[in-house]
Amino acid sequence: MNEPATNDPDASTRPPKDGGSTDARGLAGQYPWAVFIIPYFVYALVGMLEPTSDASVDVLGVSIDYSSYPLVYTVKVALVMVTMVLLWGGYRQFAFRVSPLAIGVGVVGVVVWVGLCKLQFERAVVEALGVGEWIDTGRRSAYNPLVELAGRPVLAYGFLVVRFWGLAVIVPIIEEFLLRGFVMRYFFQPDWWNAPFGKLSTAALVAGTLVPILTHPTSELLAVVAWFSMVTWLMWRTRSMWDCVVAHGVTNFLLGAWVVYSGDWYLM
Repeated sequence: MNEPATNDPDASTRPPKDGGSTDARGLAGQYPWAVFIIPYFVYALVGMLEPTSDASVDVLGVSIDYSSYPLVYTVKVALVMVTMVLLWGGYRQFAFRVSPLAIGVGVVGVVVWVGLCKLQFERAVVEALGVGEWIDTGRRSAYNPLVELAGRPVLAYGFLVVRFWGLAVIVPIIEEFLLRGFVMRYFFQPDWWNAPFGKLSTAALVAGTLVPILTHPTSELLAVVAWFSMVTWLMWRTRSMWDCVVAHGVTNFLLGAWVVYSGDWYLM
């Protein structure tokens, strides 16, 4: 049976009026905002426990050193997946539409990301300003399991699979749902749950660029601005949440492949 005609041009991109899933059962139906915020919150919260090569993390008198990174990351991904399963109905509020354009943006995106990161323009600027320590703000773990776990190849490659799963599947979903499903719609209009997906305003554009800047290392500033602007254009062009997720996933997967091939682990 054909769907009834509508005079609302935004009907295909607007989620249900309560902001939740068309299936109102479960947590996603009771708390429609949760699917956009909680998984990312859990990811960021547990991520605070991730050590780097030159800095351990102390929690309640317990020191988490660099060798514990695979365990912390695996627990983080597992906990996020639990929240995603509990909120699964909320992910279904956006029709699963993916266009070839998303793949193209993802492929071009990894070239842009790697190229701009390797320029290290940000480092030159902050050092010229005398605030070189800022470049290390939020820097990545750069954990290479092929070196750190060289004597235990099963664990090394097993963790590499987990790392790619988090990088290319989990992160694209939770980050795009937070940024484009909640933040940009919130700044587009106060009753964000009624905002058609893909609509833009100056405030939404600013928020859609500023939030990624604040949640990524300073050394990736140019790459962040360029890449997230590309996906914002994709969002506006196709009005599809899953196009944004797929483009993000393609870029992240290819970035991971590049890191393994090139040894540029500082990018992960």
